[in-house]
Amino acid sequence: MPIATGSITLNGEAWGLPGPLSLADLLATLGLDEDAVAVERNRQIVRRPQWAATPIEPGDTVEIVRFVGGG
Repeated sequence: MPIATGSITLNGEAWGLPGPLSLADLLATLGLDEDAVAVERNRQIVRRPQWAATPIEPGDTVEIVRFVGGG
């Protein structure tokens, strides 16, 4: 893995960036299903069509919420 280029706060925890990432890249890195999450970057909800074009910058705060079904 490349040397971290900075860090973000991911769901309240410090997380080192391995290099330039978009929100879509981050979800893939974390192994999350894009159909089952909502993403907020710097207190703004980012819609799914924008994930690939939204870069993550050092110092960003990212919150990822997973949807859980039940009944």
